Amino acid sequence: DKLYGEIPSLDLADFTQGDENQKNKFVAELGHAYNDIGFVAIKNHGLSDDLVTQLYKINHLFFSLPTELKINYEDPSNFGQRGYIGKGKEHAKGRKTGDLKEFYHIGQQVRDGDKIKDEYPDNIWPEAEIPEYKAIALEAYETIEKAGIQMLRAIAIYLGLEESYFDNKVHNGNSILRPIHYFPIDNPYDLPDDAVRAAE
Repeated sequence: DKLYGEIPSLDLADFTQGDENQKNKFVAELGHAYNDIGFVAIKNHGLSDDLVTQLYKINHLFFSLPTELKINYEDPSNFGQRGYIGKGKEHAKGRKTGDLKEFYHIGQQVRDGDKIKDEYPDNIWPEAEIPEYKAIALEAYETIEKAGIQMLRAIAIYLGLEESYFDNKVHNGNSILRPIHYFPIDNPYDLPDDAVRAAE
């Protein structure tokens, strides 16, 4: 028996590779989870353990760089939509104190001539310091995006829509992969009283 409000764990392979009964069960359980608690844990989403390890490695390497190198990959003109965003630069609406984190934004790579490309800033890659960053980050981004499309297909079925209903609505969508680094704090007593890792 599941505890009330426990986040269920579902297997995406039941939807993508299962028989009709497995697929229908996945759809029903996904719909129930979103109605009941709003969250679900998904396995068989496509990210291999090796790819996850590589993704953590390249981001550890990047965030370990000296600040004077990291800021080379920060572009204020794109309002933080791509590349590096430095420590304390993001703050929640209505707050003046910046969050105690730094992060890196990777966005959609439009490769099919879609005019939406003109609306997206180019990705920024730390190729001089970490030549493998681009290939690993894009593989992770695209893998997660494919899983998201399958999830939307299951949601469409749950809502009584055609399975492909959301496909053209999310094609070349403006999702962001956002590795976040919660850097060590040497002296917490030097921080503003309202400083937090990530404000609401």
